[in-house]
Amino acid sequence: MAVTIKSAREIELMREAGKILALTHEELGKALKPGMSTWDVDHLGEKIIRGYGCIPSFKNYNGYPASICVSVNDEVVHGIPSKKRILKEGDIVSLDAGVIYKGYHSDAARTHAVGRVSDEAQQLMDVTKQCFFEGIRFARAGNHLNDVSKAIQAYAEKFGYGVVRDLVGHGIGTHLHEAPEVPNFGQKRKGILLKPGMTLAVEPMINAGTYEVVWMDDDWTVVTADGSLSAHYENTILITEGEPEILSMC
Repeated sequence: MAVTIKSAREIELMREAGKILALTHEELGKALKPGMSTWDVDHLGEKIIRGYGCIPSFKNYNGYPASICVSVNDEVVHGIPSKKRILKEGDIVSLDAGVIYKGYHSDAARTHAVGRVSDEAQQLMDVTKQCFFEGIRFARAGNHLNDVSKAIQAYAEKFGYGVVRDLVGHGIGTHLHEAPEVPNFGQKRKGILLKPGMTLAVEPMINAGTYEVVWMDDDWTVVTADGSLSAHYENTILITEGEPEILSMC
């Protein structure tokens, strides 16, 4: 699949999708508290998304059974919500969500503290978020995709963290996953030349320990191989003639 360049109309639809997703994340972040089940989080998230007249991108996507991926502590991504999984004080929880607005997707993730968390957990969350911003400094027309990837990796590794290799970001538009893949680590090749109108989901997935991960028996939930904490931060961005535009932030 070729990398698509979005028209002005398409960009406007993706802006609206991103705005709705940002508001969804904002509401979910405020609602999180000890004693909630991960099913509660998913149920609320789907209600919010549909309340804005959108469709959850993830619901039944390749068989995924929920609207919000809820990943706790050592779970990197794709945690399946459950009434039996109860959030407790000190947990960190990554919420990955997508919306479809008039046929166009937006995709974003946030990692939140549940109550008070350790200094180590807070630093991991802060660094993961900053990895995104370090990367998109290079998300400019005329640069190559690998410039973004290298910047994310370099920042994370300053702190001794592991940058997940088995999962990457992606292009996005009328499909949730489009070309190109967007690694969070440097490649030997430069990657594509970035051009105005490209829309990308840039999503650092950073582990406190090893970068290695394992898939659980449900075939969805990905966990750190060493049981260390993991954090995830993602936004949908637009390549422009100048600074990149973050479509999934209020």
